[in-house]
Amino acid sequence: MDFLFNTNVQFFIIAYLVGSIPFGLLLAKQFAGVDVKKSGSQSIGATNVLRVVKETNPALAKKLGAATLALDALKGMLVLSVAYFFGLSEATLWGIGVLAVIGHCFSLYLNFEGGKGIATGLGVMMFMIPQETLIALVVWGVLAKTLKISSVSSLTGVLALAISSFFIHPQMAHAPVVLIVAILFYKHIPNIIRLLKGEEKRVV
Repeated sequence: MDFLFNTNVQFFIIAYLVGSIPFGLLLAKQFAGVDVKKSGSQSIGATNVLRVVKETNPALAKKLGAATLALDALKGMLVLSVAYFFGLSEATLWGIGVLAVIGHCFSLYLNFEGGKGIATGLGVMMFMIPQETLIALVVWGVLAKTLKISSVSSLTGVLALAISSFFIHPQMAHAPVVLIVAILFYKHIPNIIRLLKGEEKRVV
């Protein structure tokens, strides 16, 4: 059990546990009295919180959706900030980022189920590679406004981030970026299937 006293390991565990916190589920239950795991897409992310709460309280839905988005993004950034303060290596920081995303997508508190990981993933990327993340956010924003299909805008933004990282930081080890992108796409498989069938819902 000596490995538990290793600083890197401690931060890896903390990253997963913090990433596992289902803020969307908690906020929707506390302030709207609804269980997003049993409604809409059954995701704990901001889009489903917005969609489910909007059915009964549109004004509250926007607030809870925004709060969920912010808190999910901050999960990875918070642990990364503390780890950076402690002087941990870049490789360790990337490990922390990956585990924060895994925590959100496969939460310990939800029997290893969870959200789609977009907000948490972008929070991690904003800390690690901010230039690429800004490109992703611009792509996401344009498509969100025009297509109004959350999965399309999110996944296209993620792809833009991954591709741009090879040009902006060609010497960087890209394995963590590719892994996070792969996790995000894996969690969106049901959305991709609905897209192919023309059944994916728009955010209105």
